[in-house]
Parts: sequence; C-alpha cells; structure tokens
Amino acid sequence: MNRKMQAGKSTKGSAQKKVDWKTLEIVHPDAAGIDVGGSEHWVAISPDRDPEPVRRFGCFTVDLREMARWLIDKGVRSVALQSTGVYWMPVLEVLEQHGIEVFLVNAQHTKNVPGRKSDVQECQWLLKLHAFGLLNNSFQPNDEIRVARSLWRHRGDLVAEAGSAVQRMQKALTEMNVQLSNVLSDLSGVSGMNIVQAILEGERDPQALAALVMPGVKATPEDIAKSLEGNWREELLFVLRQHLELYRIYQEKIADCDLQLRKHLESLGSKVAGQSQPLGPRPTGKKIARNAPAFDLRSELYRITGIDWSQINGIDVLTAQTVIAEVGAELSAFASEKHFASWLGLCPTNEQSGGKILNRRTRKVVNRATVAFRNAARTLLRSQSYLGAQYRRLRTRLGAPKAITAMARKLACLFYRLMKHGQQYVDKGTAYYEAKYREQQIRLLTKRAQKLGLQVVIPQTA
Repeated sequence: MNRKMQAGKSTKGSAQKKVDWKTLEIVHPDAAGIDVGGSEHWVAISPDRDPEPVRRFGCFTVDLREMARWLIDKGVRSVALQSTGVYWMPVLEVLEQHGIEVFLVNAQHTKNVPGRKSDVQECQWLLKLHAFGLLNNSFQPNDEIRVARSLWRHRGDLVAEAGSAVQRMQKALTEMNVQLSNVLSDLSGVSGMNIVQAILEGERDPQALAALVMPGVKATPEDIAKSLEGNWREELLFVLRQHLELYRIYQEKIADCDLQLRKHLESLGSKVAGQSQPLGPRPTGKKIARNAPAFDLRSELYRITGIDWSQINGIDVLTAQTVIAEVGAELSAFASEKHFASWLGLCPTNEQSGGKILNRRTRKVVNRATVAFRNAARTLLRSQSYLGAQYRRLRTRLGAPKAITAMARKLACLFYRLMKHGQQYVDKGTAYYEAKYREQQIRLLTKRAQKLGLQVVIPQTA
C-alpha cells in the first residue's frame, strides 16, 4: 500500500513539473514585431537594442521608410506582422525594398491569447512569438504574379459589375411589363442588346422589335412580339438608358484590362521555345467562355506553363488562369501536393483529443483558387470522362457537398502534378474507370467471401 502511494506521488510530481520557458531556443535573434493599423503602426524590438524598444509610426510612405531605416539601424533582420485587411501591403513592400525579411502571419494563430488589448502589447507579443520561431510565414507569390493577380481580380470585379448592370436593366424592363426574360435566355446577347437599343431610340411596335431577334432564338416570333408590349414609363426608360450606358462602359474597361493583362503575360518567361503555333484545334465539346478575355489566353498559358489546359476535364482556361494568378506558375513553396491541398483548405482537419477524432470538417478558407477548383468540380457532373465518372460515383455515395470537396482536392493535386512535372494530361475515359471500379469491387467481395468461407464465382461473358 505504501509503495503504491509513493509511486502515485512520484508520478503526480513528475506530471506537475514546471517547464522552464527561458530554455526555449531563440530562432530569430534579430527579430521585430509590428502591429499593423489603418492610421498608425506599432513596432517592438528587443529592449537591449534601444532605450525605447516600442515605437509608433504613421502610415504614410515617409513614415514607413523611417520605420525601415530605424529597424536596420538597430540590427533587425526579420519582422513579423499580421495580415490585417490590406493595410499590411505597403508595409511589406517597403520593408522588402530595404532588404528586411518579412513574416506575414495569420491573425488566427495569435489572437487566442487573452489579456492583450492594446497595440503596444500586441506588437511585443508578436516579437516574442517570432523570436522563438512560433509563427509560420504565409505564402506570398513573387512580384510578377502579384501584378497578374491584381489585374485578374480587377477584371473579375468589372465582369461582376457588368453582370449587375444587366440585372438592373432586366428589372427596369420587368417593371415596364416587358417580359423579355421569358423568351431570351440572355439579355446581354446580340438580340437583347438590339431590342433594348431600339426601345431607347423610340421603337414601340412589337412586330418591329421582334424582327431584331437573331435566327438562333428558340422562341417563336409571336411569343417574342407578345413579350414586347409594355407601359413604357418615362422614368423607367431613363433608368434603362443609364444602366445600358454603364454596361457599355464596363465592357470598355474590361477590354482595356484585357490589353494590360495580355501585355503583362507576354512579358513572363516561356517554357515553350521555337513554336509559333504550339496548339492544335480546340477540343470538341468545349466552348469559349462568354466572359473570356479578348485575346488568346489558351496560347499564352501554354507558352508560360507548357500545358494545354483546354485538354483537362473540369479545369478550363479561365480556371487555370485564376489559380495561376493566385499561386503562380512555380509551386516550389509547397513541398507536396498534400501541402498544396491543405493550403487550399480542401483537406479534413482531423482534430483529436484523447485519441478520439472530434472534427473532420475542412477549414474555412477564403481563397479564389479554392473557389475555382470547387466550381471546376461541379462541371464534372455531365462530363463523359474518367474524372466525370469518378465524381458521379462519389456524388451518389457521399452526397453533392462532400463529393465537390473531394473532387476539388483531386483537381488541385492534378494541377500540382502537371505544374511540377510538366506532363500532359491524358484522359482514360469513362469505360476505363468503370472497369477499374468493377475490379476493385470484385476484390473486396472476394475478401469478404473468404472470411465467411464462401467463394465468388464470376460468370464468363461470351
């Protein structure tokens, strides 16, 4: 009994042994922490480097340069700052110009410690964590990819605004009881724009307006003429004219953005040399997207990456451009495809406690590349390909949400392999997947039958 009590006391004492945090190894001795704000930035360095180790700097460029010079004078070589809104971008740019290593850290990794309510305490806390190497640096593409990312995101905003203008035009027509949406699938098409322009020029005859419709429209001329009878209120016509002008302005800005994007893509390095026409005809069944750039984006991406993205099921040219604009054409920052999928938030978390898995849900990640892969996975529903057959199988077994996440991860891994190894994609087809799946099921049934003492007999097909 005494031995058990003594053993219990020794075990309890060893479990409650205090940890000497002073013995932690300093990973970044020349470190600093910056709490980024909208109007001011607080910077903390080691107290043995300056009598005033915590200082406040303004947000103007002159203040940022002064902050960088002060850090260099005090021997700081590495700085940690949080990715707060867009306020960190000028700070990172100025510090990198002065040769200082910048660690852009996720605010979620540092916010869970209570008691730090002021900016002064926040920057000191960042300094301590960074000095001990407890903060991970976020992925940041190089400057060339940043330019492409800014242009592509801006173009996406312009396309969204143009779409909103079309919706507001449709609303004005509906308020005038012009039911054009019941006979035309897209108001921004040639037929829709011709009719809207004629209405604004004063044409009110339904037959004359219906005659402006292109031959490919499925609705009959009688139905189109019926839909073009309205009340023609003056204030709604004014609203319609305003939104049409805005739509055309957005189209002009999109064209200007395409020129700038093409100029930048042409300045990037090429992986295909000595071939003026490297690509063959576009694959059958794949059409050019409506909101695609005016130039040949397919050829430009092939020149930059060496991969014809139009040949890959699910990943079209626009999806590839979105991902490349976010992560770049070189994926050396990611050690493997698993790291890449985890960064995209397409892997389960597997939170454990006491040996039990508490949560398997994927992390909530706000990433345009992740959204692009998810949208690409949705397009595989009716794809007669290997990936399409696999997605339909997963959708039947797991349901649509989980199947989309699983296929988005598979597409991300496929993207990583193609970019890393430069191999061309070859689709093995639906029949190959069905045969492979059948063989897998036969093997599983055979193993289960052997455990039950049974035998599986496969009939011979003639």
